[in-house]
Amino acid sequence: MAVGGSTAENELAQLSRWDDIAPTIAQAEYDARIDEVRRLASERGAEAVLIHAGDSMRYFSGITLGATERMVALLIHLQGPPIVICPTFELGTIRKQIRIEADFRLWEEDESPVALVARTLRDAGARSLAVDPMLPFQWGMQIRDAIKPAEILDGAPAIDGCRMHKSAGEIALLQQAMSMTLEVHRSAARILHPGIRQSEVIRFIDRAHRALGAAGSYFCAVQFGRATAYPHGLPGDNVLEEGDLVLIDTGCRVEGYHSDITRTYAFGQVSDHEREIWALEKEAQQAAFDAAKLGITCEAVDNAARGTIERAGLGPDYALPGLPHRTGHGIGLSIHEPAYLVRGDKTELVPGMCFSNEPMIVVPDRFGIRLEDHFYMTPDGPAWFTQPQPDIDRPFG
Repeated sequence: MAVGGSTAENELAQLSRWDDIAPTIAQAEYDARIDEVRRLASERGAEAVLIHAGDSMRYFSGITLGATERMVALLIHLQGPPIVICPTFELGTIRKQIRIEADFRLWEEDESPVALVARTLRDAGARSLAVDPMLPFQWGMQIRDAIKPAEILDGAPAIDGCRMHKSAGEIALLQQAMSMTLEVHRSAARILHPGIRQSEVIRFIDRAHRALGAAGSYFCAVQFGRATAYPHGLPGDNVLEEGDLVLIDTGCRVEGYHSDITRTYAFGQVSDHEREIWALEKEAQQAAFDAAKLGITCEAVDNAARGTIERAGLGPDYALPGLPHRTGHGIGLSIHEPAYLVRGDKTELVPGMCFSNEPMIVVPDRFGIRLEDHFYMTPDGPAWFTQPQPDIDRPFG
């Protein structure tokens, strides 16, 4: 059976470490990323780029330290080695993580990292600095004042301009993560039975991801019945009943790259209305995929999905019943990252871009249907990471 008929113990016993392992990102690719961010920054008049700790720093350097109240940053000038700005006591950890050749500028706990950034910038003679959009506002304002008369610029066009175009290596890591999570979804569907709690399914999904070699679930949402009408669920720990819709949204990470897959399906017999809306959701998801041609804008993909839903009499725009949010988001080292399949995003689709496709339909306080798979742009157009759900009673092909 596709839904029900098994137990958590039986399903976990069938899972083993994933053997189709994607290669890690090569040293040469990190070097190419540095060259590319320099090129994009220079085109916009910047002579240096400051990258904040987090996913962008990992992308350009391999450093996996997360953002805290202590500044860890990567300063990339147009020439010369990148410079890591970090607390002295973090140097050993960073040396073990870093994947690029870099110099280091260290600060102690009673010193100002902002002053160190400004001094390093002046020493290099840089007259303009592109700043990571994820840098905290307070630091950005302090840096702006500290580097005057040098100019501070928005670093998003350079940083996001690199990250939104995935290499073959990145796509392979995303594909592994997606394939692993789809297998977890299959197992989770089989353990469902009347009376099972959301929390039991969430715990199983985490254990299943671990059984495949991931560090557990990056996130997991399990919704039954009326809770599916709320895109991110309701408080509490609902119990599954016959005739409920089941919505499960989960993902993991492989070398930092995310999966993010949603399935919505029937547990037993559901109403004709739920089946009609499910069919419309599938049509809208396919319309978005079909619209994703090279050279068209991101907003055109959203328009295709939203138009399908509106022609069926729902909406318009974000009104309910209808589609309450954007059609999709970029994905990579961040689970949500530019570009976005939403009105107003005029980014043109080119090879290497990767997106979720999830034009959810909500019938307020009754039920919601979200089908989420991801696609990546190839020289021939869009390609699915995972095949969409075939019908409401069969979550998997």
